Amino acid sequence: MGLIRIIVSLFFRRSSRRNFPRKTTAVRVPSPRRQEALPLKVIQGRCWVVDGDTISIGDVRIRLAGIDAPELDDPWGKQAKWAMVKLCKGHVVTAHIRPEISYDRVVADCYLPDGRDLSAELVRMGLALDWAKFSGGKYRHLEAEDARRKLWRVTARQRGTLTSQQDCF
Repeated sequence: MGLIRIIVSLFFRRSSRRNFPRKTTAVRVPSPRRQEALPLKVIQGRCWVVDGDTISIGDVRIRLAGIDAPELDDPWGKQAKWAMVKLCKGHVVTAHIRPEISYDRVVADCYLPDGRDLSAELVRMGLALDWAKFSGGKYRHLEAEDARRKLWRVTARQRGTLTSQQDCF
């Protein structure tokens, strides 16, 4: 009986028990998707514009809250980016961090030193749309009449109707 027990323990030994000591303490490791967004409340600094609705302040990538701007390869995408560059150039941007995460970016309400909301300014220029799902309609009144027709890809993406056939021109 002892020999059988030894043979069974050699073949069916759990590998996880071999490598760890018997007494272990639980260590809570933060998720990499959170990017330490919870302790940060406000970030200030000069920003680097990635696209119409994404900026970087230092090492933190920030998604502007409540709006959706065209991607760089969409119609009006480069115009949205350069409009954001003009708005932010030479200014210190203040970002009030929200608890959400969007594609490994923190979500924030961003303001210029004079108090203007970057999201509102971009919508007012007709280069971004209010995304009511996330803003509650906060910027809808700032949209131009033809903005949803002009930014048709953004509208389709918000509705979930953008298909691969529409990606082809």
